[in-house]
Amino acid sequence: MATRKESGSAPTTVMASTGGTLDSPVKQIQIEGLVVLKIIKHYQEEGQGSEVVQGVLLGLVVEDRLEITNCFPFPQHTEDDADFDEVQYQMEMMRSLRHVNIDHLHVGWYQSTYYGSFVSRALLDSQFSYQHAIEESVVLIYDPIKTAQGSLSLKAYRLTPKLMEICKEKDFTPEGLKKASIGFENMFEEVPIIIKNSHLINALMWELEDKSTVADKHELLNLSSSNHLEKSLQLLMDRVDDMCQDIVKYNTYSRNLSKQQQQKHQYLQRRQQENTQRQSRGEPPLPEEDITKMFKPPQPPPRMDTLLIAGQINNYCQNVKEFTSQNLGKLFMAEALQGNN
Repeated sequence: MATRKESGSAPTTVMASTGGTLDSPVKQIQIEGLVVLKIIKHYQEEGQGSEVVQGVLLGLVVEDRLEITNCFPFPQHTEDDADFDEVQYQMEMMRSLRHVNIDHLHVGWYQSTYYGSFVSRALLDSQFSYQHAIEESVVLIYDPIKTAQGSLSLKAYRLTPKLMEICKEKDFTPEGLKKASIGFENMFEEVPIIIKNSHLINALMWELEDKSTVADKHELLNLSSSNHLEKSLQLLMDRVDDMCQDIVKYNTYSRNLSKQQQQKHQYLQRRQQENTQRQSRGEPPLPEEDITKMFKPPQPPPRMDTLLIAGQINNYCQNVKEFTSQNLGKLFMAEALQGNN
């Protein structure tokens, strides 16, 4: 994840609702083709390998449709830029856009990802801040590596209402998550995206398609996939190791809790027997003691991080499944072509 302050900008945004209410969820996202090109260009200019680039999405809400019409990037800065104020930068950018009559209403943010590695606590906290300030806001995830394989990878996500309530209450204990029925499969909800272009842009794209060479078209049939698949499986194994460590921590907590419960039960039994003996001798019972102070329950490990790891593992599995299915189709097609020759 980027080292910038990700959650400090949401409270300063302007509500971008025209025709919709806060109670109406966003069921569809319409994004301008120019915005997609800006996001891709931002990564090509500033993204290097696993470096994450981020930016602000601008637009408006019409009924249950979120229209994203513009965006601008967060500037890359290092720890030496201590005087840089991101909130002030965003306000100046939106003020400048308003002066030239361009949509300036804040509707979310975008972020690039490295082999689908975006399910993290930083993204959760940032999206909660945005969605808490602007109910319709979304986060766009752009995967440049999958896009380089031949298909644009751009997905929009929002936090589910259950997860929003949990984040508001900040109750990430195992009991709280179990009570809310929160699992990795219902933490984020994906919103369908429609890319809209003007008729002039569509005509230009047809013209560029006609001018493209045969080599460029056949590049999508490249059968080499070892590097991409190897890296995806390596990241998947790393997250599985993290999950195993969290499981060990939770098992240790369960054993300690069970051991403490046994000690507490034995102490109460001994105390009851001793009081019975004292009563038979005509002596007063032992004074009452606060059991909770004597047997403090062990601190449960945070379960939200485990859920995020599980969500990331599921995302890696889906990426591997999609990638391998595409390459299997290419292999079958190549086998059929060889059989005809």
